[in-house]
Amino acid sequence: MKAVPVGRAGSRRAAALGMKRGRAAWPCAIAMLATLGSATGLLATTAQPRSAGARVGDPGAWERVVYGIEFRDASGELIGHPFLGGFNLPRPQLADADGDGDLDLFLQERSNRVMFFRNVSTGGAPDYRWVTDSYEDLAVGEWFRFVDVDLDGDLDLLAEEPYSYIRYYRNDGGSGPASYVLATDTLRDVAGEAIFSDRQNIPNAADIDCDGFLDLLIGRLTGTITRYEAETVDGDGVPRFRHITDSFEDIEIIGAFQGSLHGANTMALEDVDQDGDHDLFWGDFFEPGLLLIENTGTCATPVLRGTPRPFPLGDPVGTSGYNAPALGDVDRDGDMDLVMGVLGGAFDPKTSGVENLYQFEQGADGAFRVVTSRLIRTVDVGSESFPALTDLDADGDLDLLISNKIDTVNNRRGHLYVLENTGSATAPAFTARGAVPGLADQYHYAPAFGDLDGDGDEDVVMGSWSDRMAYYRNDGPGGGAGGILPRWTLVDSAVATLSRGRYTTPTLGDLDADGDLDLLVGESSGALNYYRNDGGPGAPAFELVSDEYQDIDLGRRSVPRLVDLDADGDLDLAVGYEIEGVRIFLNEGSPREPVFVETDPIPVPVPAFTTPVFADLDGDGDLDLLAGGIGGGLVFYRRVGGAG
Repeated sequence: MKAVPVGRAGSRRAAALGMKRGRAAWPCAIAMLATLGSATGLLATTAQPRSAGARVGDPGAWERVVYGIEFRDASGELIGHPFLGGFNLPRPQLADADGDGDLDLFLQERSNRVMFFRNVSTGGAPDYRWVTDSYEDLAVGEWFRFVDVDLDGDLDLLAEEPYSYIRYYRNDGGSGPASYVLATDTLRDVAGEAIFSDRQNIPNAADIDCDGFLDLLIGRLTGTITRYEAETVDGDGVPRFRHITDSFEDIEIIGAFQGSLHGANTMALEDVDQDGDHDLFWGDFFEPGLLLIENTGTCATPVLRGTPRPFPLGDPVGTSGYNAPALGDVDRDGDMDLVMGVLGGAFDPKTSGVENLYQFEQGADGAFRVVTSRLIRTVDVGSESFPALTDLDADGDLDLLISNKIDTVNNRRGHLYVLENTGSATAPAFTARGAVPGLADQYHYAPAFGDLDGDGDEDVVMGSWSDRMAYYRNDGPGGGAGGILPRWTLVDSAVATLSRGRYTTPTLGDLDADGDLDLLVGESSGALNYYRNDGGPGAPAFELVSDEYQDIDLGRRSVPRLVDLDADGDLDLAVGYEIEGVRIFLNEGSPREPVFVETDPIPVPVPAFTTPVFADLDGDGDLDLLAGGIGGGLVFYRRVGGAG
């Protein structure tokens, strides 16, 4: 990218405002775990080869950390997997992936990726530990199903072939660990026609009539079920299916919302009552719970014509809707248990932004009871998290603040939560202390910290969903949030205002080397806004210089960070944005007149709507990466190659 002066075309207002004081502005294979230690033991990482002085764009410069830094919630309970990025729509499956006799957990949170959690329990309740975000690098589109397609006793895999067709991975692992091979990218009927499955629905398959041929059941948006049955096998060993009916068992699911709607759906087929036949579970976009259609027939002659009943029977679950069930004996006590992901349907999906992965245990009386609504404990504030690190209590280590888009209960605002570092500068440990009190009702709080009044402590410029940024002065020790917060005094509710657009994401840095902090702001359009501080180090006065700073445009939802990434003494620029990733612009100018030129992005997976922050979290002298995003959680990458 060639750097060009902003004055050429970089700002619609620069010419009108003029350039103050004659200054010009310028443009710009996941490894298996080496250990399965507890959350308070060794760090769980996906290690890359270490290389001294690795550039920020080198894969070897970053090492992912998933657990190992201690996090505790407000009640003191340990958060076992803090850095998974949060869950918004977890789609679970249960399968014994490693051939050790227990059920492991698989989750799909993002398109085309399957997360794998190994069950490391030696008996009784499961103990799931993260292994990878991309199990065997399988491409699964929008859904996946473990099914014994070839009826050889192991679990194969069906998944979406974009868009709305069915891909088949054959398991060649036998009785040992699974080994998946793509058998075909599209299942077909006996006439050779591709079988269509709406991508927003998750089908299922089983030998439902016990005749030795696989039945494929596809839910439709009409609330009905299409049934196919395997009839032949082609030359590659892939089954061909005969269409049986578009109205399997005359089932028609009508959602509870307004009494007459059909929608996206997901199914599970299991013998929940252990009478030798398959029962049917149904989750629907317009149904707040989970429906059970009991098989009142036999294995050879299934009958699923009864009235769908809310499940668990007698104490049905209620969520925001579109619930995805997976059944199996997870505690190895001889009966069926249930894991259920909440994808979010017609009943206010924001309410399930945190509690959305349920485990139900079947008791000796046959009743199902909720064990947890957060089966995998991770840092999660709902959706679109925004982290910030600063020493709130002046004890020499970095504390963490994290905001969300909107509260999961109160739809009038978001929250900015505080996690106190109860460890040290080199061995951090975080404990939740609640939300920051006294902030005006807003969404998407985006704090930027810096000493704006020259008194030696860090003040706050607070962005939000609006077009304005507020200035809060740090007036010393305060209270709230467990006593950790300083006393923040609102000085100006509009210390800077966008010329157009919304969703202000500020960062502070001395962009002109005059000894005070200037303001760079991202926004919904993806452009960057530069406000020069003309008030000096003790009394900030931000003046708009450019609302298209250095012609840098991220497309949508830019989140800039000013930080010296290459340790050369000047400020570089890192920017998150709507598409998952962190783009890097190194300063090839000078501290007084920066020229930001794009280089290789940081080559690590981060959530969409990326909100990065860089800080030395482990006290080893280089900058680590902490990022929030769409899932409401955090991902963390430790810098291992040094600055360069």
